[in-house]
Amino acid sequence: MSEVSVIVHADAGMLAQAVAARLAVRLIDAQAERGEASVVLTGGTIAAAVYRALRDSPARDAVDWGRVDVWWGDERFVPHDDPDRNELQAREALLDALPLDPARVHPMPPSDGPDGPDPEAAAARYADELSRAAKPGTAALPHFDLLLLGVGEDGHVASVFPEHPVAYEDRPVAAVRGAPKPPPVRLTLTLPAINTAEEVWLIASGTGKASAVRLALSGAGPVQVPAAGVRGVERTLWLLDRPAASEIGPRFRSLR
Repeated sequence: MSEVSVIVHADAGMLAQAVAARLAVRLIDAQAERGEASVVLTGGTIAAAVYRALRDSPARDAVDWGRVDVWWGDERFVPHDDPDRNELQAREALLDALPLDPARVHPMPPSDGPDGPDPEAAAARYADELSRAAKPGTAALPHFDLLLLGVGEDGHVASVFPEHPVAYEDRPVAAVRGAPKPPPVRLTLTLPAINTAEEVWLIASGTGKASAVRLALSGAGPVQVPAAGVRGVERTLWLLDRPAASEIGPRFRSLR
């Protein structure tokens, strides 16, 4: 059974600093155990703050970045240089400052990529890339030490939106059409793929996220509140600031 923990920090700035420090430690621990590490990145305002905090932290140099695999949990299906892309956000905030092995960085295809404007083909391409990275004889996904998720005000995670057909999808990667939040066409890991990660961290900041956090932690259904359907294999960690935690009871909280 996955351990579920909730840690609450005073504000968004402290939350970003704490998650960045925790992220460095998680990658170091994975490398000590397995010789390498893998992380699945997310997008959004608080994620960008985490990435900048890690970029500017001395702790980043304790990670052997040449032995880190970087994946994405979802992507806006727009051209490669569109500022809406989660990849571009992560590169500008963190990745371009790190000595990564380019062969171990795996962005989702853009709409001007090899499949052109066909998101279904792009999703299949990313699923194939994941499958090729999996160890022979194992499932169709590589080992994910850590998967990061933001939480939307409606409870969506990655690009799995409430009541959207993708919430029922069992393939590892799906195209999303008609997303309720622009841009409307996206690529996403599905909930079954997300839940193969050893640890999943859900990060939320601000009062706008408080209702979604409460619903997810109170046993809502994963179709209605996709964040409620997220479970890491070993650990599920909710990392919140006080405004995002304002609607949950004290029994959930570990204050920092």
